[in-house]
Amino acid sequence: MSNPSTSGDIIAQFIGRYRREFDFFEQAGRIVAQQLEAQLESSGIRAMVTSRAKNPKRLEAKVRQRGVDKKYAAVEDIFADIVDLAGVRVALYFPAERSEVDKIIREKFFLNEEPKEFKGTSGPASYRKRFTGYWATHYRLQIQESTLADANKRFSEARVEVQVASVLMHAWSEVEHDLVYKPLQGELSEDELAILDELNGMVLTGEIALERLQRAAEVRLSKQGANFENHYDLASYLVKYVRAKDEDPSTEPVVGDVQLLFRLLKILNISNPDDLAPYLENLSPGSESRPVSEQIADRIVAADPERYNAYALARKQETTQEAAPRIYGHTSTSVPAHEGVIHPDNGRSDNGEIGFFLAQWITLERFLREMAEMRGMRKNKILFVTNRKLVEALQVFTAEQLSAIEFMRRVRNNLVHGIEMPDVKFVQLMGEELSSMLSQLRSDSRDDVRAAAERAMAKKEKSA
Repeated sequence: MSNPSTSGDIIAQFIGRYRREFDFFEQAGRIVAQQLEAQLESSGIRAMVTSRAKNPKRLEAKVRQRGVDKKYAAVEDIFADIVDLAGVRVALYFPAERSEVDKIIREKFFLNEEPKEFKGTSGPASYRKRFTGYWATHYRLQIQESTLADANKRFSEARVEVQVASVLMHAWSEVEHDLVYKPLQGELSEDELAILDELNGMVLTGEIALERLQRAAEVRLSKQGANFENHYDLASYLVKYVRAKDEDPSTEPVVGDVQLLFRLLKILNISNPDDLAPYLENLSPGSESRPVSEQIADRIVAADPERYNAYALARKQETTQEAAPRIYGHTSTSVPAHEGVIHPDNGRSDNGEIGFFLAQWITLERFLREMAEMRGMRKNKILFVTNRKLVEALQVFTAEQLSAIEFMRRVRNNLVHGIEMPDVKFVQLMGEELSSMLSQLRSDSRDDVRAAAERAMAKKEKSA
């Protein structure tokens, strides 16, 4: 058992080391805040995101207070005990969006443990509160190493606490925490505690008002002819749509990059829920792990291969507008708005392997569309040829070919959505495999398969 003087020496050593490493924790918090802010903004979630490293003086007071019971035996014991040396606050405009933030955090960061839910706090024993107190969710997480540049990989070792609550709750919590739990001017009187309790009641009422405000916006969008004024409107509409479709919230995918989808809709003059409705028909968001916005963009593009140009333009606008970086201190490995996406063709001279692969993929989409129409499987005005069930139902391909198409669909998604850049030789190989598959279709023994392949190839040559 350590004596007080030994424990005091350990605390002094800890504080000395923390002061030397302060910049590390401050930067780790800043990186998490920047990554989160970029994700929330692109997902259409209104929030203020801030970060900080713990103040050394206040940290020392906290550690000495905890040390009375903890009996720290080593400096590492203190580092293990204090989990919020680097901290981030996410202050949400609309409290109901906590579930969306939860999905984003779970997807983009490594969680050390399950988040801690605060559903009201008791406060000092000397005062009986009438209102429930602090409502928030705290995450203890680490940055995914793959999202960091080589020079910043070390920050993946830092534990960061992320506190998610409404903007009103964060403001009240800051006041209460400093006055009640970190009193610099003595214990608060009963009257002061009552005022804080009263303020908490106002905050809880304010959160109800914020939720009503959000619902009012949803009602506005649901009215016939109401336009999506910005990507926040689109995000709100999609979140409500997904929740109505998915009975199990745990299977709901993240909404994803709504900013990019909104730009695509503007280019194509799809401006309101009525215009978007055909592309949402029979959409089952939880059936894929991909973001909802990505699934919808695929449906829009698949309805007309010429829309690949529009999607590439929407991505190019993101680049020219210098959207918030998703990878801190790192040149992103995501694919830029490649000219091969804008003008795919048969050759490799202008667009390289990417253009060649995408040209073959678009021809495959045209073939699938032709086959579906010839076999009477086109029930709707818009046909989503990338639907795996449709490809299987056509009964054109062998099991091996179906697996190859599904794999190449993932390659296509990576390229078109800018997820990552595969090796160009690998992309060329996939393009040649697709080209070979299309050639086989042109010489297939079934008349309708040959005819569909010929029509698809003719459209390809016409657009080249």
